[in-house]
Amino acid sequence: MKPFDLNGRVAVITGGNAGIGLGIAKGLAAAGAAIVIAGRRREKNLEAARTIESLNVSTAALEVDVCNEESCRAMIESTVKRFGRIDILVNNAGTTIRKQPETYTLAEWNRVIDTNLNGAFLCAQAAYPHMKNGGGGKMVNIGSMLSIFGASFAAAYAASKGGIVQMTKALACAWAKDNIQVNAILPGWIDTPLTQSARKEVPGLNERVLARTPAGRWGEPQDLAGVAVFLASSASDFITGAAIPVDGGYSSQV
Repeated sequence: MKPFDLNGRVAVITGGNAGIGLGIAKGLAAAGAAIVIAGRRREKNLEAARTIESLNVSTAALEVDVCNEESCRAMIESTVKRFGRIDILVNNAGTTIRKQPETYTLAEWNRVIDTNLNGAFLCAQAAYPHMKNGGGGKMVNIGSMLSIFGASFAAAYAASKGGIVQMTKALACAWAKDNIQVNAILPGWIDTPLTQSARKEVPGLNERVLARTPAGRWGEPQDLAGVAVFLASSASDFITGAAIPVDGGYSSQV
């Protein structure tokens, strides 16, 4: 197989019906992969799947609640039943609750951790035996700039995304023997519905992001497509446990 060629591969993207997830799904589809859009909202999944189908690849839309172990396993089993395999898992599903840490309830804290961190683990665990039996695979976990930095309004989110990086390293070490590469992407400030609401809720955020980002702009979901294709393809077979910022230089700026 040529580097960056994903023909014959099957990719599952959680939270793939909008934002970063949909941008990555489009990139993987353009490289030839069959795409499974997985998310909580059926109609939104179907709408995203129709967009992907226009790229002339096989596509499916599956409902999933990543906080539920059985739902994660059912998503993977449905994928394997339909396509016969799973080669790529992108753990992108995520949520946040923006407030000062002293005001969180335990239920709010757990909701963010369950979705962002526990959900990624459950999906990875469900996909593992199928990838192992298939001779290998690629897992791409979506972290954040808040895997590295702190923010007063995002304690739970930052904790979950910091956990994503460490979980990625642990899974990479555990599953390298099975030819499964596990890596993370750390998006910077990307223009999505989630960050559009952040700009409304956090005064001055837009100005601070633009001032610190050397590229001088917010990222777009399609800016994640190239690195996702790289980490999903044979071009990255000797890369595992890495966490790659895609942030327009934000994390390099002092």
